Amino acid sequence: MSQVLEAPKVSALGLFDLTGKVAVITGSSRGIGRAIAERMAQQGANVVISSRKAGPCEEVAAGINAAGGGKAIAVPANISSQEDLQRLMDETRKAFGKIDILVCNAASNPFYGSQLDISDDAFRKILDNNIIANNWMIKMVVPEMKERKDGSIIIVSSIGGLRGSEVIGAYCISKAADMQLARNLAKELGPHNIRVNCVAPGLVKTDFAKALWDTPAGEERASSGTPLRRLGEPDDLAGAAVYLASRAGAWTTGQTLVVDGGSTC
Repeated sequence: MSQVLEAPKVSALGLFDLTGKVAVITGSSRGIGRAIAERMAQQGANVVISSRKAGPCEEVAAGINAAGGGKAIAVPANISSQEDLQRLMDETRKAFGKIDILVCNAASNPFYGSQLDISDDAFRKILDNNIIANNWMIKMVVPEMKERKDGSIIIVSSIGGLRGSEVIGAYCISKAADMQLARNLAKELGPHNIRVNCVAPGLVKTDFAKALWDTPAGEERASSGTPLRRLGEPDDLAGAAVYLASRAGAWTTGQTLVVDGGSTC
């Protein structure tokens, strides 16, 4: 007979309270990852800031600690290195004792142009960093989440995974795969009360996406097809991640939450 799990209790502080939770967020020294880390810390989570360079990570962690709320530490890691990612998880557990929330946000897109022109090396880098690295990290945190019968895994995908592109096709392929990764793992891990979801941003004004918006004409062109008539800001995505990590999202799994200003409608 399968075990029947009870719904988690709602904190007195509300559906979105993350007090006592520990969140690892990759690519969190800037952009969407940073906004997610800052907002989760405001809700009481202890957060781990991680990207390739130590200096920016330490700067973000210091800002979170100065603001109050949850605590932050910096653990630099390169998502292309399985050893780096294992060290990231080990250092998190050393500092906070556990990992409740994993946000797979860091990604790569080294090529803009026709899918027919991409080199094998560039294609493999995109697939390795945007899909396989996420699977590595998930495998690193799942055992303890199974033991506790609780966990939230969030993959930052993209609306590129829902439609074709003439210039970022390989990236879009990787982001569609992330959505399927979340669906597969939601089925597998749901009986252990581990939720796996994606957030799919539209075009957000980050350094990562600069090539698509970093001119007045480019921004006007990109925002004109969006019902809200503007591009996203990193903080526009943070609330979706907090929802998926908190009690508010306790019955949401295997989903891709599109946050795009309405552009896909």
